[in-house]
Amino acid sequence: MGINIFERNGKHVKGLTPAGEKIVAIARELLVKAQSIKSVAEEQTRPNKGILRIATTNTQARYMLPSVIEKFKARYPEVSLHLHQGSPNQIYDALVAGEVDLAITTEAQYLFDEAVLLPCYWWNRSVIVKPEHPLAAFVNQSKNLTVEQLGRYDLITYTFGFTGQSDLDHAFNKEGILPNIVFTATDADVIKTYVRLGLGVGIMASMAHTETDKDLVAINASHLFQPSMTQIAFKRGTFLRNYMYDFINYFSPHLTRVQVEKAEQLRDNNAISRLFESISLEEK
Repeated sequence: MGINIFERNGKHVKGLTPAGEKIVAIARELLVKAQSIKSVAEEQTRPNKGILRIATTNTQARYMLPSVIEKFKARYPEVSLHLHQGSPNQIYDALVAGEVDLAITTEAQYLFDEAVLLPCYWWNRSVIVKPEHPLAAFVNQSKNLTVEQLGRYDLITYTFGFTGQSDLDHAFNKEGILPNIVFTATDADVIKTYVRLGLGVGIMASMAHTETDKDLVAINASHLFQPSMTQIAFKRGTFLRNYMYDFINYFSPHLTRVQVEKAEQLRDNNAISRLFESISLEEK
């Protein structure tokens, strides 16, 4: 083509040139369109058979998706489900690269400018301790728990960039407190394991404390932290199979096919946010 696509430092490739970045972007669009053509054909010949690839975090995969997938598989037994778990950045990269059809994200929504990003529900956090811990006294008077009191203890929470960690940081920064985070993990089950070992006080998504965790006390901390939003995304220009629309609706009932198709027609995610601003999202 007579142009340089890669920037080089001697024999080493440093990255893409400005022209190279544009070429790669166009190539990605062509790949999406090629996949869409294939999907249109399959929708006509095998409407209830195919593959659905989803990227999400460990917490969503473990605590929110099982009931959705159970319902989906009952309706579409011949659709093969591939679940990819990772960080928000990894989820975004998988979507942009065309490695997944849908991305479920709770962090770094600003990354998804190239995608159709749909609001699903709000969620918040709980403080997790063993029954003998001093903070367990707040279980029936959680509104009295303060950030300052939390700051007195060693904390166990999510790795930065996972599941609302930035909102947690903001809450402590607002009070001028530097939290003593002694252990971080990407998985709520790991957080609970180390709370059980007495390593510290856990802060994690409330949805991750279940009936099987009777040996741990969960203290509602929604008054301390801003709620976070879970959203589901797909690449602009993607042809969604009928079963993909149904999966989105099973995951978030207000996201009907009609609503999703309206969102697809809007130019950016700010416009999509306005489309749904009159809907009161459920809080998990």
